[in-house]
Amino acid sequence: MGNFRSNRPHSYTLYCPPLETSPCIAGDFVTSVLRRLELNDAVDTAALCTAELAANAYGHAPGNGSVLWLAVEPAEVCVTVYDGNLTEPLLRPQSLDAGGGRGLRIVDALADK
Repeated sequence: MGNFRSNRPHSYTLYCPPLETSPCIAGDFVTSVLRRLELNDAVDTAALCTAELAANAYGHAPGNGSVLWLAVEPAEVCVTVYDGNLTEPLLRPQSLDAGGGRGLRIVDALADK
């Protein structure tokens, strides 16, 4: 997983205002941090999952925005999005006709638990 220059964990925080552009910016933020740490193997998956989580927060949480917390260790990248909604997000039943609802399924399929 790249050339991580420290055995100490790094953490980064980004406030995402309740704007349509926030999911893309959140993904770009994670991409930038991981590339800078030379963790290139984790970039695509982490950025996609981040954008999906931020989009879910934008679409379903109260209008105060969300906070992205990125924790990076030599062998693990953890992305957390806090959105102020006390209800846990749930996977919706899969439907080919649904206009949405695939974001959390993507995260579930790609992320390690």
